[in-house]
Amino acid sequence: MAPILDPLEARLIRADGLRIGLVVPVSGVLGLVGPCAINCAVLAADELNAAGGVLGMPVELVLVDGGRSAAEVAAEVASLVETGTIDAVAGTYASDVRVAVVRAIRARVPLVYAPPYEGGVRTPGVFFLGETPGQQLRPGIEWLVRHRRAARWFLLGNDYVWPRLVHEAARRRLGPAVVGERLVAYGGAEHALDAVVRARPDAIVVSLIGSDLVQFNRAYTASGLGAARLCAALEEHGLLGVGGDGTGELYASMGYFGCLTTDAGLDFGERYTRRFGVDAPMLNAHGQGCYEAVRMLAALATRARTLAVPRLEAVADGTSITSARGRLTLYGGHVRHRVHLGRADGLDFDVITSD
Repeated sequence: MAPILDPLEARLIRADGLRIGLVVPVSGVLGLVGPCAINCAVLAADELNAAGGVLGMPVELVLVDGGRSAAEVAAEVASLVETGTIDAVAGTYASDVRVAVVRAIRARVPLVYAPPYEGGVRTPGVFFLGETPGQQLRPGIEWLVRHRRAARWFLLGNDYVWPRLVHEAARRRLGPAVVGERLVAYGGAEHALDAVVRARPDAIVVSLIGSDLVQFNRAYTASGLGAARLCAALEEHGLLGVGGDGTGELYASMGYFGCLTTDAGLDFGERYTRRFGVDAPMLNAHGQGCYEAVRMLAALATRARTLAVPRLEAVADGTSITSARGRLTLYGGHVRHRVHLGRADGLDFDVITSD
């Protein structure tokens, strides 16, 4: 089994292995995604180690809590890099944290970022696996306009870089159909309900994250209002936190759902259950992304025969892995893959369209 070390332990015991700083939230607004994300990263490391490791070295994971403030996370990751404790960074966490981490590590080690992100950025040594806002919103907006006749839209999100650019992409696509917008600080999601009610939208683009996303959807359902909610960060744990949905009007646009019945998705689910048991945290996009991030780092290192950033940059284009989403290939530091629109049905999602 791939060991998971805390940062202090990792500093004290430097083994002859490839050490990946696994940045995932185990506290804060996104803390609910942590358990599955850790499991998926462990699964990737276990599989790599069973096949002989990477560059002849076993893969080890050093856990960093990505749920704290951007400054705290960036300082810890920078310290781990400076002391030679970690050789690379992978994980899923908020974009404001990622911006701070990228600035702090200064391309000294590679970083693979798993979740949807805002696009429009390219820094040497940083590789993105998630969808950009335009890619993520298109299937949901088109479906709701066509099938729900959604003509009045409200934009609601947390106040940091990713939701701002999600809203920018939504405004470009919807134009004058946007009748209201609100960005709220962490913990302020419920207070936005009055603004939504006043705008009388047919549909809401929701770029809230984690517990804020859960709290808003609970409050909205309790209010009895009927607008469709198109969420850009809702996954299976979030739906469980909401208590499920029976309205038929809660949607999520994501690159992966645990219910996908593709060969790749089913195979991944079987391996996850075999490794962690039937009672393991539910598979979800943010967790599965950590599997992809660890595997992509391994694929890059294997192709370059090193983790030195200049060499990785030289060979990165065309580097591929196979995950629950199927085949993912890097070009220009990004991957492009299908996005699925899921509609909540109780505690599960039904995938109703893909793009």
